[in-house]
Amino acid sequence: MLLPDTNTVDRLLRHYRTQERSVLARPCDLSVRRRFEDTAYTLCVLMGERTAHEAVRAAERYVSEGRPAPREPLGGLAGS
Repeated sequence: MLLPDTNTVDRLLRHYRTQERSVLARPCDLSVRRRFEDTAYTLCVLMGERTAHEAVRAAERYVSEGRPAPREPLGGLAGS
């Protein structure tokens, strides 16, 4: 299994938190919201999670421990 670079995950997580504060400060600004959602999506893909909340938690664990937490295989998929 390929693992993401810890520095990349850390940088993306910090970027996500910065954008999160921007969305909270300007909730009606659609361009800020789109950038935040794009970053959240990238974090989901990088961490292999389905929601931004799960991806952020996984990224925080990954950065603090230097490796991802074990995950349950997805049911119903070939090779799982």
